[in-house]
Amino acid sequence: MIKKIVCIGPESTGKSYLSKALSERFNSVKVEEYARKFLLSIDRPYTVQDLATIAEGQLRLEAEGEKIILERNDNSPLFIDTDLYVIKVWSEFVFGECDNAVLKEISKRKYDLYLLCSPDLPWVKDELREYPDQATRDILYQHYKELLTSQSTPWVEIKGDYEERTKIAIEAVENLLRWPKSEY
Repeated sequence: MIKKIVCIGPESTGKSYLSKALSERFNSVKVEEYARKFLLSIDRPYTVQDLATIAEGQLRLEAEGEKIILERNDNSPLFIDTDLYVIKVWSEFVFGECDNAVLKEISKRKYDLYLLCSPDLPWVKDELREYPDQATRDILYQHYKELLTSQSTPWVEIKGDYEERTKIAIEAVENLLRWPKSEY
């Protein structure tokens, strides 16, 4: 059984950095965030329907990552840079609704650990990020936290600078995998 660890949280909170650092640390596979690739490929504002398409693409990437792990046959964990909870929160926040197919798929998914990235890092502007103000980042963070507290998968709050975040995340993953502690 593949252990699946998901990095979630508001934009610009180090999810991509953390999932990459963890996949390197544990010599494993990182599932990229499909939304970024998709949104950069369209030449128009995104719609609520696009978020359902993004969800499908994210699941395809996750399945590809699982296949690689299975082919390697080495019991390494799969690190996922965002999941459908991110699409749910974003869809509800931006459009006030979430596609039923996304919600149904969320109920079927099984993960082993969530790493909830706090918005305590400085916001970094890029062509896709929309909410630089701290108040909005905090509101979005609370949405993620509420989701995680109302479901059964274990989760860990990730705070601090990049080094502190990585250290907290490594410890959480090692605890999940029961790997020996390491010096970071």
